[in-house]
Amino acid sequence: MHAPPPTPAPRYERLDALRGLAMVWMALFHLAFDLNYFGWLQPRQNFYVDPLWTVQRICIVSLFMFSAGLSLAAAQQAGQPWPRFWKRWAQIAGCAVLVSLGSAWMFPKSWISFGVLHGFAVMLVLARLAAPLGHGLWPLGLFCIVLPMGAQDPFFDSRWTNWVGLVTYKPVTEDFAPVLPWLGVMLFGLAAGQWLVRRRPGWIGGPLPAMGRPLAGLGRWALSFYMLHQPVLIGVLMALQMVRR
Repeated sequence: MHAPPPTPAPRYERLDALRGLAMVWMALFHLAFDLNYFGWLQPRQNFYVDPLWTVQRICIVSLFMFSAGLSLAAAQQAGQPWPRFWKRWAQIAGCAVLVSLGSAWMFPKSWISFGVLHGFAVMLVLARLAAPLGHGLWPLGLFCIVLPMGAQDPFFDSRWTNWVGLVTYKPVTEDFAPVLPWLGVMLFGLAAGQWLVRRRPGWIGGPLPAMGRPLAGLGRWALSFYMLHQPVLIGVLMALQMVRR
């Protein structure tokens, strides 16, 4: 007799929708950035210092990192083996390299050496290794968030070391998501996810209303959307700019 097929891991629809919401917010933010870059947003905006945009970026990246922690907890609860983890990790790391190459072509003086995807690639490994700490993830996450506030050194200001996060000033780059403090946000998500999948799985895996299903579908293809949305937006705006001329 053949062994019965393994039971598929449950799909956390609400978690997918949360990830999809982060993607939509990010795409709208990037659309505004692109419109400003092409001179179509009036009055012109400063996305690097204006709180309207800097606070939004912090919220978007926080949502990304927290969701990634939740997803890691769900994957481990489902028994994700290391080989499968490394397969997904390789996809993220490869996309991070493409982001660096693309940004170097478009922004040669402020290209992305350690952006969100680069941070994901490093932090997912660290978070998975830290997962057995359980409740200890909360104080560790808090430590990661607080440490950069009081421990900076010029040694960490170069492109080779600023990925740690203990910089004395923000580098000139289009995207910067260092390990500190963002690992702390991911660890908070991991700790919350471990509690949820054990005690309240319905909070992240319960049924969705009809209007939330498109967000869940988008959340399942988050990496593909992340890589494609900016080339599509920039391509469309460049084509419209050529038509206007």
